[in-house]
Amino acid sequence: MIIKYILLLTLSTYLLAIETVHSSLSAYVESKTYTGSKQKEEGIVYGFGADIHYGNAEYKLTYEEGAVNTIQPPMTEDLETQKLFFKFGYKFDKHFKINLNAISILKDNIAPTDGGSIGGGGITYTFDKKLSCNVTGYFADYKYFDVLQTDIRIDYKTKIDRVKVKFSSVTKYIDVQDGNTSDPSNRDSMYASNAKSRYLTTAIEIHSHYNKYHLGGAAYFGKRAFAIMQDGFKVQHHAMEFDRTYAIGAGKTIGDFIVRAQYIYQRATELPTLPTPNENVKVSTFRLITNYKF
Repeated sequence: MIIKYILLLTLSTYLLAIETVHSSLSAYVESKTYTGSKQKEEGIVYGFGADIHYGNAEYKLTYEEGAVNTIQPPMTEDLETQKLFFKFGYKFDKHFKINLNAISILKDNIAPTDGGSIGGGGITYTFDKKLSCNVTGYFADYKYFDVLQTDIRIDYKTKIDRVKVKFSSVTKYIDVQDGNTSDPSNRDSMYASNAKSRYLTTAIEIHSHYNKYHLGGAAYFGKRAFAIMQDGFKVQHHAMEFDRTYAIGAGKTIGDFIVRAQYIYQRATELPTLPTPNENVKVSTFRLITNYKF
């Protein structure tokens, strides 16, 4: 299956790049460590994608595959995941731009979110060169429950001496709809039963550029579960309720390449563990990303 997506991605990039304004290929690897978890120990995630600009349109496609060692029991096997992310953007003029998102969970062998699909759409209004606002809604369709999410993002760009800086605020409203399908005799149907019906989480992000160097950070506050993250290119589809997220990253442009490293710390509660949810789980992620522009 992975070969099929590699060939599709490569062919699409080659065909569109001939007349495109600019394009890029990306790849990343993540190392994850879970502390205090009753389900997971450590894992690794790989991803690769393409970002293609064609006229006023932008196409972004990313394939991601991961594996996590689990604690057995209570788990019966190690986790394997495969996900596909797609985003289409179109800029009508200097003010209005739309985005359409799609996420497919191709494989999740230990959770009923296997086969889940997510669709989304939004609009960006740019007030001027400094200020813009995006509102995007997502709908996640899982076997035993659904999730509605609304993101409001405000970006402000400025320049401090020779350093370009972008400040961002993000607000996520999440509505978990259990659908009254929970059946105590079916553990899968109880997967989201410990989640709250509604979540509200906020974040502050900062990204800076100086010559060929990049530095950024983010802090998320407020609880969330089953959230779509990173503008539609991450999905937290396992039953974990996050209440803290801190991230820091640095990078450098080297010719046509951009190389970045990130560290992400998260604190969470594992919701489906019995007899009560397992609190104070720490998730540490080291991420290495490379982009090639052409």
